[in-house]
Amino acid sequence: MNQARKIAAKVTVFYIVIGGFWIFFTDYFSMLLSKSNLQLYALFQQYKGWLYIFITGVILYTVIFSLTSRLLSSRNEFMVKDEQYRSLFNHNPEAVAELDLKGNLVALNPTGVNILGLEPSGFYGKPVLLMLQDEKENAKKSFYRTLSGESSMVETTIINHKAENRLLRCKLLPSVINGEMKGVYVIARDITELRRDEELMIMSEKLSVIGHLAAAVAHEIRNPLTSLKGFIQLLISTREINDVHLDIMLKEIERINIISSEMLVLGTKQAVNFSNQDIRTSIHEVITLMKAQANFNEIKLDYRENVTDEVPVLIDNIQMKQVLINLIKNSLEAINESGRIMLILNKTERDAIIIVSDDGIGMEQERLERIGEPFYSTKEKGTGIGLAVCQKIIHRHHGQISFQSKKNEGTTVTISIPLADSSEQ
Repeated sequence: MNQARKIAAKVTVFYIVIGGFWIFFTDYFSMLLSKSNLQLYALFQQYKGWLYIFITGVILYTVIFSLTSRLLSSRNEFMVKDEQYRSLFNHNPEAVAELDLKGNLVALNPTGVNILGLEPSGFYGKPVLLMLQDEKENAKKSFYRTLSGESSMVETTIINHKAENRLLRCKLLPSVINGEMKGVYVIARDITELRRDEELMIMSEKLSVIGHLAAAVAHEIRNPLTSLKGFIQLLISTREINDVHLDIMLKEIERINIISSEMLVLGTKQAVNFSNQDIRTSIHEVITLMKAQANFNEIKLDYRENVTDEVPVLIDNIQMKQVLINLIKNSLEAINESGRIMLILNKTERDAIIIVSDDGIGMEQERLERIGEPFYSTKEKGTGIGLAVCQKIIHRHHGQISFQSKKNEGTTVTISIPLADSSEQ
């Protein structure tokens, strides 16, 4: 509308200028003719109006033709871009939704309709949050962050018309027209099957780890069982109760309980559950479990904390322990003879840093560059999914994992996990 007013104003001003110039010129020319030739003056006065109409008509035709050509050209360009937008919107393999400034649904493409399995007409003008099953607060935060001009990402679950939970990974983008915020575009991908495959791969690798640990754990449990058997035989023969012996027996039973509990929890299929907890607890539990295999292989497993207080992180405890067990197991397999594995916990203002290093055989640069690639293994009998699983788990925790290695010098793995906000505790 403003553009139309500008064009109309330009034409009007141009017409007024031409008219003013014509009046001034004809009046001056008429005065000259009236003094020299009255017959020519009368003829000029008779036809000057028609001459004005002809000249202004030609000028107006030229101006309007030029403006119309430009408008039609702009309109065609707009129609092409609009058609491109509609094609991108309607044929996008991912769900695309348009929201207004209040988070109400304005438009939804066919892929989004298929994901919901419902006619979107019933949802138009209603808040999208009503469709979400969980993560409503995170979705709301992401929406308002996007309204400030910053794109954001969120994963959330919806219920479709079959009452099935579908996991969506959503990218939120600001919709800005002529510098003014108009709403938010949401591009969503259904990752339900992808996440299910990831969980199956993680579970498969978890069971593989348990299989590798079984012999070492059996060896570790046999030692306290031997002690218990000896004390019980002594008790039977002497028929005397010794408080010191009972205390040792209780400690040995507790040791067996801790190791078996860790194996049982690790092997149980559980839903992914992110909670705020001290990362030191997970590390201590892993050290307790992996000490068995380290002792079995006559390898020293050390741990050092460079922190003075809690290190709160938002993690799934089982999956985080699986990552650490995988890395320690890889280090154990990389050490040919008696060697050393070192775990170090550091803390920065924003992250918890876990370092796992060994003095094993190391890797060449070519193999190092392919670390984490599914089904690529540096070991003869390796499956190639262990480190790929580790990377997926760490990325799911919004963290980073990096590898450094030199042939015959050892390998260092560094993990960084964001510290939990105080509001999440």
